[in-house]
Amino acid sequence: MLKLGDYNTLRIVKAVDFGLYLDGGEEGEILLPQRYVTKDMHIGDEIEVFIYLDQEERPVATTEHPYAKVGEFASLEVAWVNQFGAFLNWGLMKDIFCPFREQKKRMEQGQRHIVYIKVDEDSYRLMATAKVEKYLTTPIITDLPSLQHGTEVDILVWQKTDLGFKVIVNNKFQGLIFDNQIFQPLHSGMRLKAYVDHVRQDGKIDIVLQQSGRQQTLDFAEVLLRYLYENDGYCNLGDKSPAELIYDRFQVSKKAYKKAIGDLYKRRLITIEEEGIRLAK
Repeated sequence: MLKLGDYNTLRIVKAVDFGLYLDGGEEGEILLPQRYVTKDMHIGDEIEVFIYLDQEERPVATTEHPYAKVGEFASLEVAWVNQFGAFLNWGLMKDIFCPFREQKKRMEQGQRHIVYIKVDEDSYRLMATAKVEKYLTTPIITDLPSLQHGTEVDILVWQKTDLGFKVIVNNKFQGLIFDNQIFQPLHSGMRLKAYVDHVRQDGKIDIVLQQSGRQQTLDFAEVLLRYLYENDGYCNLGDKSPAELIYDRFQVSKKAYKKAIGDLYKRRLITIEEEGIRLAK
């Protein structure tokens, strides 16, 4: 069955002057316009294409990759607005529509918004909605093994709150990075690797940007040791150095930096000086 707003592997059945026709099953033949046709495409070949709707709301194929497919969240820029709603640039020739009823506040050209891509049940058209809360799920028991403390996850930074930043975790769950866990500039729309700290009883997930515990110390200790070898055996950052300087150079918190120093010192690999650290002789 053809998946609208998603990637499909379809067989080439016909070549015409303006492109190739692909076997769309019950949907009939789907056009891949000539601009996407390459010399290595032949009748009988199966190719992966993205299926969306053209200006006349007919299924059409493309080899381009949108910023998000159906069932995914993304930060998209408003390309233009008319009396019915906003049209967002999602990486394809035809912009995706977000009607006024699906906007949390009126969208304006040039703004970026976090949206969810869906198929409208009434019109069978592809659509964006800014009411993303409706499409976030609460972790269930079978999700918990993949959300254990320290597990790496993909996050999309969503919005600033009084506590920190809301994020979307693994394109599925709602998470939060508390202010005291933020050691780098964040803004809505950023995609990052992060780590699970804790899954709360309400299903929301506390997220940290750096690994915690012993593994983080060991990993960064090796980074710091390599830095010393590559910089004449000396680093001019010590226990009393400002956290901002430490983060600018190594992208870790001062706490993680001090733990790594302690680990290397216990292993007798460095000496600690007033203004920095040095490789042990």
